[in-house]
Amino acid sequence: MALVAGVDFGTLSVRVTLLDSERGRLGTASAAYPLHRKREDPDFATQAHEDHMRALVEAMREVVRQTGVDGAEIVSVALDTTGSSVIPVDAHLQPLDEYMLWCDHRAHREAREITELAHATGLEAIEWCGGVYSHEWGFAKLLYWLRQNPEKRERFGTALEHCDMVAATLTGVTDAKKVKRSVCAMGHKWMWNPRWGGLPPQEFLSRLDPLLDGVREKLEGEYRCSDAVAGGLSQRWADAMGLKAGIPIPVGAFDAHWDAIGAGCKEGDVVNVVGTSTCIIAMSSQTRLVPGVCGVVPGSVHPSFTGIEAGLSATGDIFDAIARRAGTEVKTLSEGLDAYKPAQTGLLRLSWDNGDRTVLVNPELGGITLGWNLLHSAKDELFAAIEGTAFHTRIILERMAEHGVPVHRVINAGGIPQQNAVLNQVYANVLGKPVLVPDGVPTSLGSGIFALLAAGAFPSIEDAQAKMCLHFRTFHPAPAAVRRYEEVFALYKKVYFAFGSPKAAAEGMGDVLPELRRIAAEVRGG
Repeated sequence: MALVAGVDFGTLSVRVTLLDSERGRLGTASAAYPLHRKREDPDFATQAHEDHMRALVEAMREVVRQTGVDGAEIVSVALDTTGSSVIPVDAHLQPLDEYMLWCDHRAHREAREITELAHATGLEAIEWCGGVYSHEWGFAKLLYWLRQNPEKRERFGTALEHCDMVAATLTGVTDAKKVKRSVCAMGHKWMWNPRWGGLPPQEFLSRLDPLLDGVREKLEGEYRCSDAVAGGLSQRWADAMGLKAGIPIPVGAFDAHWDAIGAGCKEGDVVNVVGTSTCIIAMSSQTRLVPGVCGVVPGSVHPSFTGIEAGLSATGDIFDAIARRAGTEVKTLSEGLDAYKPAQTGLLRLSWDNGDRTVLVNPELGGITLGWNLLHSAKDELFAAIEGTAFHTRIILERMAEHGVPVHRVINAGGIPQQNAVLNQVYANVLGKPVLVPDGVPTSLGSGIFALLAAGAFPSIEDAQAKMCLHFRTFHPAPAAVRRYEEVFALYKKVYFAFGSPKAAAEGMGDVLPELRRIAAEVRGG
């Protein structure tokens, strides 16, 4: 028997789950931390490292109290985080600023410059991230920070992803050169790959901006998958959390990637981690590049497979925004949605409120809703938004399948599918496939599995999954709904590529609104 703690740092809180290798999940506790926004700059989103560490201590002590276990019996702690959430630090790992969070979108210009120069110079790495470098990723954020903070440049030692910073803090690392870095984080967000010797060459980075001179050396370190141990828990943080010093902490990863493992992901599965945004995770024994899909990284999800990452820049955030504008909450606004029929609203909503992450990779888009009339309600828009995120997900899965990524099972993980049966059924109908949803609370299961591996409780990820993962509830597609959504998806796909591609002209669109009206009238029996 082994008792471990799985830690999941989300956008607004950290969750700590205690897992027993025989009995499974014992309990979960969470603690919040502030997200710093600016009304005058909607792209701004930061958080403080000290707030994260305070919340971790609070949540760990609370789950130990709730479950009544002895903290000294916990034999490993593993952690995942959001990403790319980047913090600049000095040579001794002291923060020079707050994290530029994953949803901080200030680095538009820098991302464009990276993309343009990468294509102009034939940088192979750009093809491995879908052909477009994102403003959400590491080098864009670091370059933006260096340009905006000239007074701090002399003290700049390195930049760390959130998962690597927390692991280094907990293990007492104070030398930037001794940090163990996550292959998951650096591969998906920093163009790291052993195929070309790690990070992009210094020549490319310096040509991008002389402010990046020497940065490749500053980002050096031991790059490892999550089956490696980052270090042992330091006495300071052991005392703070009420645990035993020296217990192993594996190399961390991004939340969605470990959520996929916790949801039971195997080769041939696609896991939609649906929360404030959606991360779509798959893994394959073959390494294939997928145009418009932002990350193909060997070892990022499972050390023995190539991880594939895609996603929607906003999902739950869109639902929340619709409810907020209506002066209510999503839970209240969702009442009665189970009575809605496919496409009955006549609305077609594209989920671009926070830009397009996959497959267009265009941050400058905005949300579009077509088909309004004077009687439409916020509830109608919410249902259309659920349909729209399902259509966008289908766009992504079709692109992946076209390029050899197997898509046999679809698993809806994350927080929203646990509470929203309507969403799961809409996804099954739109995708034309059964949608599996973990039957229970999957929070931190992925991080718990990697903690169990670090503790030696299981010989493999698959053995740990067989024992720890939850059973599934299955949402089967309804044939009549599938047929109806085939009609609407053809319109969605047309609008998606016509409005979303910078060089595409929105021509030949005259049939979209009439067709939406016709379909809605047929659904309503009119």
